[in-house]
Amino acid sequence: MYNRNFNRSRSRKFGQKHPQFRKRGGFSGRSQRGENIDPSKFINKAVVVKEADHFVPKHKFQDFKVDQRLIRAVVAKGYKMPTPIQDQVIPYIVSGSDLVGIANTGTGKTAAFLIPLINKIILDPRQQVLIVTPTRELALQIDQEFKFLARGMRIFSVCCVGGVGIGSQISELRHRHNVIIGTPGRLKDLIERRVINLSRFNTVVLDEADRMLDMGFINDTRFIMNGLPNQLQVLFFSATISREIEKIIKEFLNNPVEISVKTRETAENIEQDVIRIGQGNTKLNVLNSLLAKQEFRKVLIFGRTKHGVKKLSKVLSNKGFRTDSIHGNKSNSQRQKALGLFKESRIQILVATDVAARGLDIADISHVINYDIPATYDDYIHRIGRTGRWDKRGMALTFIG
Repeated sequence: MYNRNFNRSRSRKFGQKHPQFRKRGGFSGRSQRGENIDPSKFINKAVVVKEADHFVPKHKFQDFKVDQRLIRAVVAKGYKMPTPIQDQVIPYIVSGSDLVGIANTGTGKTAAFLIPLINKIILDPRQQVLIVTPTRELALQIDQEFKFLARGMRIFSVCCVGGVGIGSQISELRHRHNVIIGTPGRLKDLIERRVINLSRFNTVVLDEADRMLDMGFINDTRFIMNGLPNQLQVLFFSATISREIEKIIKEFLNNPVEISVKTRETAENIEQDVIRIGQGNTKLNVLNSLLAKQEFRKVLIFGRTKHGVKKLSKVLSNKGFRTDSIHGNKSNSQRQKALGLFKESRIQILVATDVAARGLDIADISHVINYDIPATYDDYIHRIGRTGRWDKRGMALTFIG
């Protein structure tokens, strides 16, 4: 139980709103960049899911019409039964349909499209697949999962992202490959250099499409899509659907199957609450008190700016916490090193900008802390989705005041 006021008031139960957060007066959830988010949206009591309520898939992995080597790789990765998104989309992808998949983060979406696409290449090695993602971290993560699932099958991928030298990627692209995974800007650069020939592709995946729109990549994505052949299987994945996203779906996809396994904005197993910084206290003092608690085993802290994240990480390190950070000013190798340390639990705390808010699948994050209020509620949803993954319990705390 936490005392969310951190002044001298009595502690309150999670989910019970502080009087200052009532509609009239009091504190506002306005972010530094403008969207006014009602602080009550940062509060949610986690639901204890009973065994009888657990999802029962229609299929076993063995039921899917895919190569048995893929089934063995899936089992080796630790998947026992398909997740809801995997259960529903894999048969449609195997059949060659265009598809729109809407699912909360942390639901096994990457494997949902990689399994049938690897099988597609096994059946016809001439198949070429392009996977477009908004961030280099997500691209690298997809590439790692692809390499695990396709191990020993002589199917190869190239990861093309910014922040690293383009020369090595050009060199890799000259060797045999079936899959290119990349970010829109770097892909556009390689296409304009005539290193990537879009006419060769049979399948394209647009992953985290809502984030590509948010990050201003829509023009680069449109450039890529317009260069692809007309006969093309398009797979479109997003955690949220807006009017703009609906327009893009109509523009890029041909009579797609629409699958939504998203039942609510945020996962039921994520406990959400606010922490009000009382007068005479500081966010840093409150954060220090929280991180010293035993239950804060593996903590992802979100800040608003690159400078602020760097500074906070340094301060926490000086206080004796095992801490690192990722932000836009770090090189790709530095970011991957920090993520690796966090994944392996060799550090307790990762401080990050919103570059880490999407797509990252890191096991057993106990807490997400919004040290700075996110710019939009969509950003909030994706930030807190880093915890409570794969039906585990998680905690999300947002500092206000």
